[in-house]
Amino acid sequence: MSVFASLVAHLADLLQPLFHASATAAAIILFTALVRLAVHPLSRAAARGQKAKARLSPQIAELRKKHGKNPDRMQKALMELHAKEKVSPLSGCLPSLLQLPAFFLMYHLFSSGRIGGQPNELLSHTLFAAPLGDRWSDALAHGGVFGGAGLVYIALFAIVAAVATFNYRRTKLQMAAAPLPDQAPGMGAMAAMTKVMPLLSFATLLTVAWVPLAAALYIVTSTTWTAVERAFLYRDMPTAGALATAA
Repeated sequence: MSVFASLVAHLADLLQPLFHASATAAAIILFTALVRLAVHPLSRAAARGQKAKARLSPQIAELRKKHGKNPDRMQKALMELHAKEKVSPLSGCLPSLLQLPAFFLMYHLFSSGRIGGQPNELLSHTLFAAPLGDRWSDALAHGGVFGGAGLVYIALFAIVAAVATFNYRRTKLQMAAAPLPDQAPGMGAMAAMTKVMPLLSFATLLTVAWVPLAAALYIVTSTTWTAVERAFLYRDMPTAGALATAA
């Protein structure tokens, strides 16, 4: 993490003439965007895998109908289908899993009080009137909701709410365009999951309120990137169908 902290510090030095005291906050946002850009090929690979599996959805439905009462035969038939179509069952989720270490590292970089045994200097800077090492509770205690630091959080909450609403509406529209068949084995539970999952985006509001502001900036930037990226990569693939084939 010390290496990444140094990179963010150098970015802040480059951005200082433009953003002055908020240069470190701007560097956190830019660094997050650059890392997300670097792992974008993995997101594209995951999207290709999901789309390939989605194309097999009608054939999988037939296999479920034919071998639903014989799990062993069903599993063998699925493996044969994937081998025939040259589609890996992990093609959709494995690239996504490979991204997790980078996201985990960045979260700790922007939320840990100490790095390499030394104080995390990134948290000693500010975004306007809000210290990057403080939380929303600190902003409320020093100026209230509409104080200088409180207004920074209001802006972040507004962005998160807008992104969550975008995700919710997009998913609802795609679910309406391609509803899951409740009568299929396991599809009732999957349909319930797809109704709940869009609401999870709103839980990001709680995370932003709880973590240090530096980590909140990372989360808001990454969440916004994810929403735009998925809207682009999965624009021709119904969300409900994607979840069903990923199961």
